[in-house]
Amino acid sequence: MMATRTVDEFLDGIARLMKQKDGAQIQDFLHYEPPWPPIYERMVAELRQTYPAAEHHGLERKCSEALPAHEEGDGGGSFTSFVSFVAKYFAFIRDVDVSHLLETHNKLKALLGQASIALSASTGILILPTVISLSRTLSKLAIGLDKRPDLVANLTSREATVGAEEAGERVTLAEGSANLIREAFKKCASERSGNASGLDNSGKPEGRRIGIYLMANVCLKLFFHCRKLRSAEQIFALIYQQSPPLSLYPAAQRTTFLYYLGRYHFANNHFYRAQLALQEAYYQCHRQATKQRRLILIYLITSNIILGRFPKPHIYQRPEAQGLREKFEPLCGALAKGDIASFRKLTEIDNPSTAWFLHWRILLQIINRCEVILWRSLARRTFLLSGNQGDVSRRTAPTLRIEDVFVLATVLERRALGIGSEPPEDSTSQKASRGDHTNSIFIFPPTPADTPPAQADDSSEVAHGYIDPDLLDCVEPPDPDLPTIETVESMVASLVDQDLLHGFISHGQKRFAITGAKNASPLAVGFPNVWATLKAKMEDEVPGWVKEGQQRGGGTVMHLSGARPVGA
Repeated sequence: MMATRTVDEFLDGIARLMKQKDGAQIQDFLHYEPPWPPIYERMVAELRQTYPAAEHHGLERKCSEALPAHEEGDGGGSFTSFVSFVAKYFAFIRDVDVSHLLETHNKLKALLGQASIALSASTGILILPTVISLSRTLSKLAIGLDKRPDLVANLTSREATVGAEEAGERVTLAEGSANLIREAFKKCASERSGNASGLDNSGKPEGRRIGIYLMANVCLKLFFHCRKLRSAEQIFALIYQQSPPLSLYPAAQRTTFLYYLGRYHFANNHFYRAQLALQEAYYQCHRQATKQRRLILIYLITSNIILGRFPKPHIYQRPEAQGLREKFEPLCGALAKGDIASFRKLTEIDNPSTAWFLHWRILLQIINRCEVILWRSLARRTFLLSGNQGDVSRRTAPTLRIEDVFVLATVLERRALGIGSEPPEDSTSQKASRGDHTNSIFIFPPTPADTPPAQADDSSEVAHGYIDPDLLDCVEPPDPDLPTIETVESMVASLVDQDLLHGFISHGQKRFAITGAKNASPLAVGFPNVWATLKAKMEDEVPGWVKEGQQRGGGTVMHLSGARPVGA
């Protein structure tokens, strides 16, 4: 049998570091990403010669003999699971072939699983740096494989369904990795040793709690990549209940966590919470981290626009904001003027900016949530053009005819659709008479007049194609989708209900009357600032963000996405 001098020296070094309880140095010892240093090349050769795969039990015995299975004294505990991890590490570097990325991913995942088991022991703090390093490597590899479907095309078996949202749901490779990393995160968050506050005598996190946000950020990166927001919600809820305050952790961890927390609330239409988290992340992000600041700024600007708070010109002059003016400034201009036509064109699928909005997953929020500001600005502009300013001496209130808003909205919607003041003579009315449909599935060539009618059977197969039985008699609406007086009236009523218009509606006279303008400008009173109005209704507490002095109840089940969204 070949001598294992290098392996013996390696185990002696690990044993010494275990006795010194130096987790950082242990992590430095464990290389698992090639190229290997020369000493590791020799160690791999010894392992392949003396301890091939068939001799794994012998490898475990050697590790057990060389490493302490139990360390007595203060803070001591069982090292058995750690010994098993070292044996698993030897097997990994012996068998891994980085040219086969999928196989490498699976082996690395198994290694992290064993490290996570060792993390559960009372001495798990020793392996925490290694778990964090392995998690980051596994995350990068999983995302890289997810972007290469050709490499995982033959992957037919399902990943483990730990934490799957529904029974039987297929878990992707990246999500399976995230679920495994989440188990290690839970062990950090559920640390019970030390003080109940989770802090040592110097006021800093102790034990496995040191890794809470490091592990959370790796999990969140994968869950956002997989678009699994419900899984991300579990991370935020656990942190909100059990984590020490975020401010006690390094700036890099704080910034990354607040970015993902802001993204989560943004995706759930909690835009005020999102802007609070993103604003703090932007403040704490290093000025030289231009790429990270740009990521934060995109969602921060979008959240503020939806809340009626438009960016100042100097924001666009910052290095991280290069190119953002062309995307957001036309949008803000259309919203400020109530220009429905320009807003529709800026958000239609053929607009050059739309692909950019879709890439960053902010298009639907802009289209749906900015509608409130758009109609409020349209009503305000109509009041400036044709509103009755009122007469204090005669005690008449300023009013706005809803019909005027309707006329202006109709003109702008027609302009957005590219039609004139009257419907074209040859478009929808003729299509309706022919029974044509604008959906390409139901568009067929004209049938010659001398062709006998097709006999539709049970399968609805006709001479020129297939039509669903439920749609056989459907025709296009005779008119384009334009607002009606009732639609506009409901829009104004909604704005009043949201306190974005101050007054009341006379439904009989179809007028909006501004109240409280006796000693002030009707414009200022009747059309309050959107940002100030929404901000006054909100609370500054952001679920998932643990602050110092914050009172938290134990054992509470939190559903962070259940609250009423801003502007709804």
